[in-house]
Parts: sequence; structure tokens; C-alpha cells
Amino acid sequence: MDRSTIARATLAGLAMMTVTGCHHKWGGEHHADAAKTADEAKAVIAAVSATYNAHDAAKAASYDASDYVSMFHGQPNGVGPAADEAAMKQQFTDPATRFDLSVQNVDVARSGEIAVVRTTYRYSYTDPKTKAAASETGNWVAGLKRQPDGSMKLAWSIGAGTPAAPAAPAPTATP
Repeated sequence: MDRSTIARATLAGLAMMTVTGCHHKWGGEHHADAAKTADEAKAVIAAVSATYNAHDAAKAASYDASDYVSMFHGQPNGVGPAADEAAMKQQFTDPATRFDLSVQNVDVARSGEIAVVRTTYRYSYTDPKTKAAASETGNWVAGLKRQPDGSMKLAWSIGAGTPAAPAAPAPTATP
């Protein structure tokens, strides 16, 4: 093989990499489209909140990976979609139950295989003692991982309530 054949083959190979969108570094690392993965993760979180608020425990649990672990303050850890679904069914005996989320940040692994989503939440429910509407606010952090079918599912989540906002000071009397 002469030099011109090698040069043409090299140029053809580089052209094919450009056309096919190859974005691997020479070391073999794969770099995913972080924005696309972040959008996928946000879509999963939005779907979890929507199906939870529709009180569809089976559909909400379908966003869990098979080894999903739920960690929420004051509750035992839940492991797996079946445990998550059972916990939600119990919560849904209260028709006022809602879990509203606001995504604050999404961090994506370079490979696109894992995303960590930080949200704030408002959990609304009926206080069992007073029978009055009540709510709790906090932070919910969820780790999602890419599944063999290419989808993103919840691998784990941690919920931590935050203190209620302090009451406004009482007005002072003016002389």
C-alpha cells in the first residue's frame, strides 16, 4: 500500500466519523449529550409527580428501577417498585395527598448513564389528628440510571423536610 492510498483511507475514515457523529475521545470514553440526558431526567421527574398526583400508584412505581431505594425522613427505607407502590397506595387513602416538585438542578454523568436531580417539594395531606389540610416542604434528591432498554429510571431518592418558614414578626405599637 502506497502513501496516497493510506492518506485517502485516513481521510475517508475521518469523513465517516464526521458524518456519523462519532464523539468518542481517543481514550475510548463515551460522552453523552448532557442536555438531552438532563431533559430525559426532568421528564421522568415530571411524570412521577403527575402520576403520583393522579393517585396512580402502579404508574408512578413504573418509573422505578428494579432495585430502587426510597429514603424519606421518618419512614423505613422502601426497596423496589412493589414496596414503593404499596407505600403510595397507603398514602392515597387520603384524597388530599399531593407531591409537587420543582426541579432546581440536574447533574449528568459524562457517560449519560446517571443523572442526579435536586428538587424542592411540597407534600400536601390531611393531618390525621386535626383533620385539617396540611403540608410539608423539603428537598427531594433523586438518582436516575439508564436501563438496558435505554430509558432512565429512578435508582434511589432521598426526601428531607425543611423547617417551616418563620412567622412574620407582630407589628409593634407606635406611641
